[in-house]
Amino acid sequence: MTHQTPDLTLLLESFRRNARVNDALLAALTTPDFDLSDGRGGWTVERHLRHMATFRVGWLWNMSRDHAMPLLNPDELDADGDPQWRWANAPATALPEALAAGDAAAIAAVQAHRTSGEPFADPWSEGTYHSDPAHFLMHTIVHDSHHRGQVMSLLRQGGRTPEQMDALDEHWSIWRE
Repeated sequence: MTHQTPDLTLLLESFRRNARVNDALLAALTTPDFDLSDGRGGWTVERHLRHMATFRVGWLWNMSRDHAMPLLNPDELDADGDPQWRWANAPATALPEALAAGDAAAIAAVQAHRTSGEPFADPWSEGTYHSDPAHFLMHTIVHDSHHRGQVMSLLRQGGRTPEQMDALDEHWSIWRE
């Protein structure tokens, strides 16, 4: 029995829809929204969104460094000597660009590793999508959804009206196209 690599068409379309949902949320935010928190030490809206973007580069740095490099500034190194994320000091308004670049790098890495048959690197022995590199894209969708839910909760706690929250929920229509 030969193993056939599944077609990525549906997953790539889902990944692109996830990006559109992220864009819709980001477009709805005001400058003060980025500072909203639960008031009990939890992350701000901006921190959740930055984490979503750095999730991509963090995993790619460990799994496929060549694909992470467009997301990094080799002239700025951290304490371990690793290059810093390009958007580390960028304003929150640059997060759509950071997410788009991370998405492009993730897709390129998955496609390259699926084409070559070479698995992702696994320097920490934590499992790096050994059954199929495409699971990284699915993990990213789920991860983003988790944090978008937290952002939505913070917006609600921050005073958005039920009508404003309903308008934000319109992003669900992207998934039903």
